[in-house]
Amino acid sequence: MTKLLDGNQLAIEIRKEISNEIEKNIINKKQRVPHLGIILTGNDQSSITYVNSKIKECKNIGIKSSLVHLPLGSLEKILLKEIKKMNKNPLIDGFIVQLPIEKHINQNRIILSINPKKDVDGFHPENFGKMALNMKAFFPATALGILTLLERNKINISGKHTVVLGRSNIVGRPISILMSRKCNFGNSTVTLIHSKTPNIENYTKQADIIIVAIGIPEFIKGKMIKKGSIVIDVGINSKKDEKKIIGDVDFHSVYGIASYITPVPGGVGPMTRVMLLKNTLIAALNNRKEK
Repeated sequence: MTKLLDGNQLAIEIRKEISNEIEKNIINKKQRVPHLGIILTGNDQSSITYVNSKIKECKNIGIKSSLVHLPLGSLEKILLKEIKKMNKNPLIDGFIVQLPIEKHINQNRIILSINPKKDVDGFHPENFGKMALNMKAFFPATALGILTLLERNKINISGKHTVVLGRSNIVGRPISILMSRKCNFGNSTVTLIHSKTPNIENYTKQADIIIVAIGIPEFIKGKMIKKGSIVIDVGINSKKDEKKIIGDVDFHSVYGIASYITPVPGGVGPMTRVMLLKNTLIAALNNRKEK
């Protein structure tokens, strides 16, 4: 029997925890509420939808948000100017630049320009490097969301063989680091594969845990996994000719073979959003410690 890893339900619980912590450690001490800044460029509809959902979640949880929406075709120097403003603004605890950004803008330059102490997306090399060294840092929200989903569902990952399919800096690389850390919730043996890996099925059939972030709709089929494996689907794809979101896993063929699976939508997505809010709270608490 396959069990669903319900990201929606867990995200509700974590939102309550965050809200209670804001009440206890910030509002009761008569301090200002945490403040998340968001910079959005262009008119990508999925990015706009995602940003609007973040703003709504902030409002519901007791976090202030500010949005700067730059028009399509904005120069890189204009974006850098807005980042500089948020870096210097003492009232903004953390901020994100919504990805993807337009191709004429150097994404690495943008990420490097963000103050690591305000980098609640966890993409700055300082945070990424600290994560790799098992030091305190902001972890990328999706990777942290996956780890939290497994941990809160009491799924033991120690000694298990995890196959990560996809090598992006947003999901694949950070989750491979976090799963293999030497700590209380870690110690998994990780294999990182990608679209250029030959004979992908040879790896996925050996995996106890499969984390799929390859960006190809319904790529992983039931015949590609072993019975009882745990399948984490990070994919978000639109199904042709239908108003339906599907993952990188063929849910129907995998269901009944896997022991656990994340649904799409309702699995990793809600966890990503709530981990961003948790990082914002951490940034706010850090900010108050420094004063």
